[in-house]
Amino acid sequence: MQSLPYVVVTNPHISHVYELYHKAFDSFHKIPEIRNVEDNDKYCEVLKTMLREHLTVIPRLQMGILEVQGLMKPDETDKIMTTLLRSRISRRVIAQQHLALTETFHSIWHFPDAKSGTEGPDPFVGEVLLHCNAKEIVENCANTIIKLMQTAYGHSRLPEVKLLGHLNVTFPYTPSTLEYIIGELLRNSVQATVEQRARRDPTPPPIEVTICEADQHVIIRISDQGGGVSRELLPHLWSFSKGPRKEMRLENLNKVPRMAATMQELSVNSEETNSESFGNDTASMEAGHEHGLSTLTSRPADLRLGMGLPISKIYAEYWAGSLELHSLEGYGVDAFLQIPKLGNKNEQLATRAIVDSV
Repeated sequence: MQSLPYVVVTNPHISHVYELYHKAFDSFHKIPEIRNVEDNDKYCEVLKTMLREHLTVIPRLQMGILEVQGLMKPDETDKIMTTLLRSRISRRVIAQQHLALTETFHSIWHFPDAKSGTEGPDPFVGEVLLHCNAKEIVENCANTIIKLMQTAYGHSRLPEVKLLGHLNVTFPYTPSTLEYIIGELLRNSVQATVEQRARRDPTPPPIEVTICEADQHVIIRISDQGGGVSRELLPHLWSFSKGPRKEMRLENLNKVPRMAATMQELSVNSEETNSESFGNDTASMEAGHEHGLSTLTSRPADLRLGMGLPISKIYAEYWAGSLELHSLEGYGVDAFLQIPKLGNKNEQLATRAIVDSV
């Protein structure tokens, strides 16, 4: 961020993000060497505080990028946003992995003398679920999205989500990442189907989710009949700064002061979630691998920020996968998410090394 033009860094949103990272660097620089478990526990408290404070980064950074249009070229601001988000993902993955491993170390079932009847949670290694089930993830996301859409489109019939293909496939992956990507894709499909078809079709066409397993990866295709993407928006689907609706996006972003980019941010009653979660964030974080930090922020189901797809693409590519979207205007959209089986011999270590070095 120090290489940005001065006039850009003076933007209050970008300046806020810069100060957060400067403060974080200064705080970590002062942490003494960790020599025992007690030192590590104190370090974990610092990590939790940092993760909470940095929940403002995504919305503030996006607002800043939108506001500095005209001062930099759109391609340059997109590159800045993508680079910063990749770097942010890398740091948060390391921090959350350390917290999860520490939580495992302190768990009662971790110790050798634990009672034989004491069972641990699902087979996690830190944040990575060793047997992540694509079918279960899609079903959980679909149930959540349908409930959310009922609050926004209570008067309309919602499309059914049908699962096809290899429904028993499992693979090592981070469930929170997969839930966010699938959740965003399903929400887009449900919204498009309801808004384009519900008025003229008593029963809206279903959304089909096909799971396909190959030797080294899993592909998830989400197909809807929601009318496709308009020609006006299609060239800007993966951009943070290009395209129309700038004022609407800024207005909506102001309603989301914090954002962790997780599925758990979506809630039926955002006010209740916000008021409750501020008092229970630490307890929620310690309750499981799906850290409670994500409940600190909520947004209404129909609040559109214009950044779900590009963030999902960054998530997918960070883990050496891909996300593509094919639109048939007037009919529907096919979204293809390719997920590598983490840890296999074809893992793209070179790509990951480049991302982590940013």
